Amino acid sequence: MAEKIYLTDTEAKQAILDIGKRMYIKNFVASNDGNISCRVAGDMIWATPSGISKGYMTEDMLVKMRLDGKIVCAGELPPTSEIKMHLRVYAENPEAAGVTHAHPPVCTSFAIAGIALDKAIYPEAFVNLGIVPCVHYEKPGSQGVPDSIAPYCRDYNALLLGNHGALSWGRTLLEAFYRMESMEHYAMILMYTGNIIGKANILSKSQIGELVEIKENLGITSGGIPAGADRATNLEDAL
Repeated sequence: MAEKIYLTDTEAKQAILDIGKRMYIKNFVASNDGNISCRVAGDMIWATPSGISKGYMTEDMLVKMRLDGKIVCAGELPPTSEIKMHLRVYAENPEAAGVTHAHPPVCTSFAIAGIALDKAIYPEAFVNLGIVPCVHYEKPGSQGVPDSIAPYCRDYNALLLGNHGALSWGRTLLEAFYRMESMEHYAMILMYTGNIIGKANILSKSQIGELVEIKENLGITSGGIPAGADRATNLEDAL
């Protein structure tokens, strides 16, 4: 197996700042919400600080720490209060090199309702993201949060946190953020088809099988497989 190549400290810090600004601009976070981390070695990450808007961070605010929780380099502020959640993702999934947590409005609405994103209606969401389970509520910042996500970190790519928000991870920090974007887009489509249009053609089991092949060709083996329809209902034009 080839040795994994991580971002340098400089690259990781810049990536965190860039993605923090994107999260803020896209309304994925408000005020001081959300947190981001990036792995730079097998046992080392950079993470966002506590109490700072993700749209207004500077490099000197970021915190470098080991996966055992020991802080190596920090500014005036401690790491995010949700750092235990990030550390648990890395501990459970050795392939993870980036983690993002945010409160995108539609995803968070599903999380508040306790509804997973698991409908086989959108090929791009299935290939790039997969099923998104919704875990039960735990107090933010508590040990209950990392314990609640632990069973899903290897086999899935993202989660909804009950009454809280959304969490995603990836082989790179950029992939983790793209999964956060995909999750909000998927949730919005589910909201429109399920609650506004009121109809959706569910992909058939055969069509899902074809998408599994596409995923595997892209090297994506995690994410789960949604239940498909016994027969296709989307093979005729609508005139």
